[in-house]
Amino acid sequence: MTTTSAMNILSVQSAVAFGHVGNSAAVFPLQRLGFEVWPVNTVAFSNHPGYGSWRGQICPAELVAELLAGIAERGVLGKCSAVLSGYLGTVETGSAMLDTVIQVKRANPDALYCCDPVIGDRAGGAYVRPGIAAFFRERALAQADLATPNHFELEQLTDRRILSLADALLAADALKELGPRIVLVTSLERGDAPPETSEMLVVEDDEAWLVTTPLLPIAVNGAGDAGAALFLGHYLLTRSAEQALAAMAAAVFSIIEATWNSGSRELQLVAAQDEFVAPRRRFMPRRVR
Repeated sequence: MTTTSAMNILSVQSAVAFGHVGNSAAVFPLQRLGFEVWPVNTVAFSNHPGYGSWRGQICPAELVAELLAGIAERGVLGKCSAVLSGYLGTVETGSAMLDTVIQVKRANPDALYCCDPVIGDRAGGAYVRPGIAAFFRERALAQADLATPNHFELEQLTDRRILSLADALLAADALKELGPRIVLVTSLERGDAPPETSEMLVVEDDEAWLVTTPLLPIAVNGAGDAGAALFLGHYLLTRSAEQALAAMAAAVFSIIEATWNSGSRELQLVAAQDEFVAPRRRFMPRRVR
């Protein structure tokens, strides 16, 4: 495996004590790939709200800003290879995160910003506070090198309905016009897809690849968070969106398969960890442009 010597990733997103979403889904896969991860949590919850009840709170923006400032004061931003952002909680937290992205890129012009524009999903709709979608659309994506929306988020950010692969490609292109060079659609749900399949699409410059995996009969929280982290990690290792898509798809399928086999509703990251670096099953992306 390619060495990740001196490769550090700053990850700003939610966290739970029980289960795996946000940083609780992203940090370990990145560490298993060999990266040092600097997690800054935007919420501290007992568990994912999908259970119907939880304890904890959204971290105040001032606290997140303090943590980010403390990291900067260590003089290490020039050694940061990428910033990954996910669930932000508030626009003010997003602003603090974005200020740090700018500082990182100033200290290391080669650093990447991967924006996972967490807004909601097709099943439950939007679950973020007012202003968050506009923050992504108007500010964050302009700084992003990579963006990893799901189907619902891509529609929300581009104000486009996605019913086909052609629609998805046009929407991804529209999102790229806002800033990112690479767009990964983590859960494409088009009407013209083969039955009983799950698809992910990546668009890089003028090229695009689609990967298809079997659809397993389970819905889990956090798969998108783990997927975004794995895609970023593999992209840093390969500098190929196509290869990163293939590696991420194999890992995410294995995680979901292990979760289904275990009967759990929480991602089985520890059980599937070897699949992050050496997946037993491969899914080859198909070039669609």
